[in-house]
Amino acid sequence: MRILVTGAAGFIGFHVVRALLARGDAVTGFDNVNDYYDVALKEARLAEIDRMGGDWRFLRADLADRAAVDAAFAEGIRGEPFDRVIHLAAQAGVRYSLENPLAYVESNVLGFTNVLEACRRAETPHLTFASTSSVYGGNTKMPFREDHGVDHPLQFYAATKRANELMAHAYAHLYRLPMTGLRFFTVYGPWGRPDMAPMLFAEAILAGQPIRIFNEGRHSRDFTYIDDIVEGVIRASDRPAAPDPAFDPANPDPATSDAPFRLLNIGNGAPVELLDFIAALEAALGRTAIRELVPSQPGDVADTFADTSRLEAATGWRARVPVEEGVRRFAEWFIDWKNRSA
Repeated sequence: MRILVTGAAGFIGFHVVRALLARGDAVTGFDNVNDYYDVALKEARLAEIDRMGGDWRFLRADLADRAAVDAAFAEGIRGEPFDRVIHLAAQAGVRYSLENPLAYVESNVLGFTNVLEACRRAETPHLTFASTSSVYGGNTKMPFREDHGVDHPLQFYAATKRANELMAHAYAHLYRLPMTGLRFFTVYGPWGRPDMAPMLFAEAILAGQPIRIFNEGRHSRDFTYIDDIVEGVIRASDRPAAPDPAFDPANPDPATSDAPFRLLNIGNGAPVELLDFIAALEAALGRTAIRELVPSQPGDVADTFADTSRLEAATGWRARVPVEEGVRRFAEWFIDWKNRSA
């Protein structure tokens, strides 16, 4: 298929592009390669994709630039329209949204609007887009299910991603465009983001520096290995959303619709205490962490736990990589990356 992947230089986008190329799809990547975190890591990801070969082209542009988005859709792949759009680009990060909320409006709201409009004009057969477990916000009922309320975001990042879900439903309803939103749960693995805990912890442990453990380690996360995430993204993209024949407007399920729209959790379904994750990382690195226990930060969610039964029913997907194995693979990559970057 001909597939557009936004955020192709990002952590998840990079892995999705490689998997699509490996199975023979034609892929256009779109990314502005901004400096929110180390640009060298993003460029290294793109170089890895280039080395794969295959039917691949990359557009270095910003989704907030409507003309650039329109030009990408007009060109498609060799003049043919995209069969699928996988929208993974976003201004990420929970804590950064406290410092620079306008960056989230520009990327997550304006950029997503440009993608929706381009899909509308191109009559794209299916748009799959990234949401986040952060939308569950103040909800403490576990495991998180797609029919739970998500009206109490705890940070602006989560609010913009919830806005994406609502915007996508409006377009699915108005224009009958199939839309699938995937709520990611704490993704980790090789080539990960350096602003997230696995990379921050590994860097500090190897350097003999203390790691800051928020909420004194008294929380858990549904850590999900990148290979499982990629498989779920592609399976969901391959199967366009359809109207739910059981949808009841008198008692509406917020994750389905009489429009071709759905929201699906994608997570490991087995939350791990943060201190246990750190212990697995220590074992994989062969070093002991210096632990600095600190209070929670504004916007932190205490625990996450994904019910993934809907994604499993829709696609046959199931997370397969246990945390101990995923952490070991991540640590091997991280040590190799540090040696290559030295």
